Amino acid sequence: MQVAATASQAKTAHGLNTAFILKKAVISALVALVLFSLMIGIRTEAGSDGQLTWWTRFGDLAAMVAVVFGGSIVMELLRHWWGPVETVRVVPPSAQKAFSFAGRALVPALLIFAFLVPVIFYDERYILDLGILVLTYVMLGWGLNVVVGLAGLLDLGYVAFYAVGAYSYALLATNFGLSFWICLPLAGILAAFFGVLLGFPVLRLRGDYLAIVTLAFGEIIRLVIINWQTLTGGPNGISGIPRPTMFGIPLTPGDDGLAARLGIEFSPTHRIVFLFYLILALALLTNWVTIRLRRLPIGRAWEALREDEVACRALGINTTTTKLTAFATGAMFGGFAGAFFATRQGFISPESFTFHESALVLAIVVLGGMGSQLGVALAALAMIGGFELFRGLEQFRMLVFGGAMVLLMIWRPRGLIGHRAPTVFLERNTAISSDLVKEGHG
Repeated sequence: MQVAATASQAKTAHGLNTAFILKKAVISALVALVLFSLMIGIRTEAGSDGQLTWWTRFGDLAAMVAVVFGGSIVMELLRHWWGPVETVRVVPPSAQKAFSFAGRALVPALLIFAFLVPVIFYDERYILDLGILVLTYVMLGWGLNVVVGLAGLLDLGYVAFYAVGAYSYALLATNFGLSFWICLPLAGILAAFFGVLLGFPVLRLRGDYLAIVTLAFGEIIRLVIINWQTLTGGPNGISGIPRPTMFGIPLTPGDDGLAARLGIEFSPTHRIVFLFYLILALALLTNWVTIRLRRLPIGRAWEALREDEVACRALGINTTTTKLTAFATGAMFGGFAGAFFATRQGFISPESFTFHESALVLAIVVLGGMGSQLGVALAALAMIGGFELFRGLEQFRMLVFGGAMVLLMIWRPRGLIGHRAPTVFLERNTAISSDLVKEGHG
């Protein structure tokens, strides 16, 4: 009876406060009115004669303010329904079971759908290209997740390893005639070497200082690519990069092509489907290796480093080796993705490896949930696919996308699927015998 009365009092204390909700919605609408007045309400452009022309869009401004007003009310209502009320959760137990079952079935469903995408959308070249792009960013996100999510090292220059892998494959393939399958591991090894080079200067750095140095490293690699024209081609990039083959069999319309050997009609879609399954296999390999490493002592050392570096040192863990292996492992996966990017495009240039790419991959890791493989995949699908979904909104696309990110950070500050639980932990307290504990002397 007492527990029921306590729960009833808690629900009453946390009941709907209509005045508070309306007040907060009005304040949010006023803030939106001030912020969007110049962004949406007034539009300016340079005319043909060089003079500034402007016009008003008060209707769009009013619609945006109304959306913010209504969204604020909906957010408060959802917060009241979803949020915990002391020890009693508002979400019904049946709904919790349904969400738990959906979470367990989500991974197999996504994997089956990924394998069936080329079959379902065989005639949709746009869908296949978009799927390849999403899987590329999933692989990049999983690679950066090793550094940021598992080891807790903020890396803003991850695009440097992406560029090293792409240029390594392009230079080896064009100058030495090596195949994709030989250049792929070499590109990963070279990227891992550059990851170790980055790791040494930042061994004693943390937080903002670490982020600044990694950002500078990414810019150094980009500037080297631009200025070392005799090797990288400078701003002109490298063209004529060989396409991948299916273990020596080219996907061309000739007599030695795969279609001719199988006795089927050649189609340009064959190469796109092959690239889709290739990046899917590379992404799954990245996921499998990351999960396996996480269960090994080095993975547990990464997690210990992420939680508390001082305690990690006190436990006798070599933080130097731990940091270097994290940078090298994440860089290796970035190099693999870069090699695939080069062979898929057939042309690379420094414009493809700017800070924007590092920021995008980092946003995928943070929004998906640092340390969560599934969360990173969902965030990559939402962000890369979201850009295409809202492409028709033109100038409102970035506004809608930014608003969605803000809402996600409000409701899920740890990401879509926040996962920081260690791989090894005690399920219950274990008593230690007094015979095993002895006061030291000397």
